[in-house]
This record gives sequence, structure tokens and C-alpha cells, in this order.
Amino acid sequence: MSESKTFTIDQIKAAHAKVKSGADFPNYVNDLIAMGVKSYETFVTDGHTIYYGASGFNVTSDTKYAALTIALTSNTPAFKNDLKAHQQGKSDYPTFCSQCALYGIEKWVVLMDDRSCTYYDLSGNVILAEAIPG
Repeated sequence: MSESKTFTIDQIKAAHAKVKSGADFPNYVNDLIAMGVKSYETFVTDGHTIYYGASGFNVTSDTKYAALTIALTSNTPAFKNDLKAHQQGKSDYPTFCSQCALYGIEKWVVLMDDRSCTYYDLSGNVILAEAIPG
């Protein structure tokens, strides 16, 4: 019988501390996979994230910033433009989260097995699904 890997918020924070911009995101995902994270969802409203592991294990981070108001209507073209800039290292995380709120992004969900990141609006509609580079 194999043992399930568990992880802590402190381990995740240490991995996240290496992320300086969106350009560092693929390496961050690799670090999380190595820890045993199967998926996570980040909520733009306050930046808290729920990390899921095997066998129903999960941990939730604290809020990261003062509450943002999520726009009721999404602006997909503007979001895609600013996401691309963020992925190229042209914006920091707080700026990106503010842009997400402005463009109606409620959360994003990262699935490790298929290396995907999907962004959702307040109604649960998929705004964008992307593959995460290896």
C-alpha cells in the first residue's frame, strides 16, 4: 500500500516565494507536483487558494490582500491580453489579480495531471483554458 503525500501551506509558500512573475509559473507547478498537489483553485476576491492532494487531503491558504470586487461582466479580450503580458513577466501577481477582478475573473483552477489552468467568471463559465508549459 502506497503512502499518500501530504503537504503544508509553508511548503507551498516556499515554492511560491521563487515566483517573481508569470514567467516562473511552470516551475512553480512542477514544485507543487513534486509535493503531491493534484490541483488547486485560487479565488481572485481575496487571493486565498485551496490546494488538493490525494485521498481528499486539502489545505487552504490565508487571504493575500484586501477584498477585490469582481466585475459582473467579463472582458475576455482584455483579460487575454493582460494574461499574456503577465506570462511574459511584464506584471506582478497583485497587478494580475486586480486585472482579473476588473475583467470579471472569479477564480482559476489548475489541474496538475493534465497541466491545465482554467479561468472562470462569477457564473462558472469558462473564460479561458490553457495548457501549462512543461
